[in-house]
Amino acid sequence: MAVASALVRSAFLVNAVYTEAGRVHGITPQQGRLLCALMPQPYGMSELGEMLGLGRSSLTGLVDRTVGRGLVRREPDPRDGRAVRVALTEAGDRLARLFHDETCRRVEDLPSGLDTDERDRLAALLARVVLDNEAPGVFTGPEVRPAPGVRHPPAVPTGPGSRRST
Repeated sequence: MAVASALVRSAFLVNAVYTEAGRVHGITPQQGRLLCALMPQPYGMSELGEMLGLGRSSLTGLVDRTVGRGLVRREPDPRDGRAVRVALTEAGDRLARLFHDETCRRVEDLPSGLDTDERDRLAALLARVVLDNEAPGVFTGPEVRPAPGVRHPPAVPTGPGSRRST
């Protein structure tokens, strides 16, 4: 299988995991992504839009629906009195952790046919692809050691506004 096919088909598998984990917890996959993005800290709307790859109106609708469910709240941005940040509520934090754990468990099961060395190599190769392409740090977890023979760039901050110099 070609790399493009493998990555696209893998994306479908991960999207299906998000959908099923969301169904289990009564949220949409988009709400799950939003909750997971907010787990480390509150973010401004423009930062969230960049992280989630959403335009202003789509993000506003997503946040409005999630506020309506009592899972997030808008709060003043201490750095800019005209702006707001989006933060998890207590209920949102609990649900974010449940959704995150459920999603991680299901994604970890996807390569169940691989042995430990193959899983480690897969994780190292995917980590390199993620870092090389400066993917937003939306769904983070423990760092992975590079597999033997795999060039692994140094860890860099990912998220809104961070850029890696090459």
